[in-house]
This record gives sequence, C-alpha cells and structure tokens, in this order.
Amino acid sequence: MGTVDAAGVVDVLVQRLDEELPLPAYAQPGDAGADLVASRDVTLAPGERALVPTGVAIALPDGYVGLVHPRSGLAARLGVTVLNAPGTVDAGYRGEILVNLVNHDPARTARLHRGDRIAQLVVQRVERARFRPVEQLPESSRGAGGHGSTGGFTPADRSAPPTGPDRRDDAGESVTIYGCGEVAE
Repeated sequence: MGTVDAAGVVDVLVQRLDEELPLPAYAQPGDAGADLVASRDVTLAPGERALVPTGVAIALPDGYVGLVHPRSGLAARLGVTVLNAPGTVDAGYRGEILVNLVNHDPARTARLHRGDRIAQLVVQRVERARFRPVEQLPESSRGAGGHGSTGGFTPADRSAPPTGPDRRDDAGESVTIYGCGEVAE
C-alpha cells in the first residue's frame, strides 16, 4: 500500500459497501476531487443536517489524508454543503465515509437521491509537525492580529433591499444576494 506511480498517482484501496454504487471517481482529467455519492435518499429541511453514507470505505497510505469538500453546484442550486468542510479522513480510518451535509437554504427543502454526487474527496500528502513549547513566539509582520484584522471584509447592510439586477434560480424563484458586490452577467 502507498505505491505512487511515475505520474504521481497514489493507490488507494477501496472497499465497496454497496456493490451497486460507483467507486469514487474524477469527473474530468485534472480534477482534484473524486466524486462521492449518497448511498440512500436524504431529505433536508431548511437548517437540517444529516450524516449521509457513501457506500465506500478506504485505506489511505500513511502520510496521506482524504479531505471531503463540498460540491459547488449542490451549494449553488440547493444551498446544501458539507457542514465540517473539509471533513477529514485520516489514513488509519477504515469505516464508511460519511458526509455531514447541511441545508443552508432558509426556505426550501432539499431532496437528494441514492447515487447523487454529494461531495468530493481530495487525497493529498500531509506533513507531520512536532509541537515544541516555547515561552515566547518570534515576531512577525502580522503579529497576533486575526479574525478580520487584515481588512477586506465589510458587513452587508441588510436594512435596505439589495440593489442590482433581479436574480432567479432554476425554479424561477427570486434570489436575494447580500454583500457579494457586482454579479457578472
């Protein structure tokens, strides 16, 4: 286990827990994330979350991690994303990959079906760290500033309706966009 070929592709052992579902797979050449699918139907009311099984378990080589990322289309169309993004699949974990999904849409229920692509698995090398206690950290240009201290964030003013062109989703419902700046046509 842990074999890497000349192209830099690492072997990951996969146990199918549901023979009818596909193995994790890359949709396009050069994609970073391999698609994971739901092994059962899931209905998520607004604000609801669920651990969704994928029908696969993996054995990653030591020195690698699997990161479970959201699918951008699922978030854009339905408001559904991975709650703990990215989810971490450690090299020693051998259980079924479960995806913690949440419906952030304030009004619409999301329905996902068995076999729907629900997340992407990115496999990458990890560096191990040695944590050494010290009395004081060395100085840096940033210092201890955090949580917006470098700027670039302006809270959205939600006291007035948004300006800009009317937006509608695929179902023809009006979409309100706050604090996103200009929307390209």
